[in-house]
Amino acid sequence: MDIRPLTEDYAVSPQISPEDVAQIAAAGYTTLVCNRPDAENPPELQVAAIRDAAEAAGLRFVDNPVVGGAISLDNVSAQGRAITDSAGPVLAYCASGNRSSIVWALAHAGQRPTDELIAVPARHGYRLEPFRQTIEQLAKQ
Repeated sequence: MDIRPLTEDYAVSPQISPEDVAQIAAAGYTTLVCNRPDAENPPELQVAAIRDAAEAAGLRFVDNPVVGGAISLDNVSAQGRAITDSAGPVLAYCASGNRSSIVWALAHAGQRPTDELIAVPARHGYRLEPFRQTIEQLAKQ
């Protein structure tokens, strides 16, 4: 497991397994967000298996599948709600952590400077520069 903190209260990770969930809970995360569609995973890594492990560990679980190259405003809104509604730190995961970084940045458009929303994920190798215009458009809404 490779947890990559973007802020004090939000981190991203590449794909996790049910066996990782106890360690995630022990690290203090209270909400686990799946940004990976089931079609990308074998059954043992799909939403049902991770949700069961998360709930058994006392974590809130949110399923917000983000299709690469087709991020929707519904995805952005759902991620924002998952973060806002969390009682503590959030860990979001997808294949690499990139989509979880993108929806985080888009959900915070207008709340944080665009340069920051691009630079923070870049510390972990995520390139959000192609989303600059979208972030700036969302910030105006």
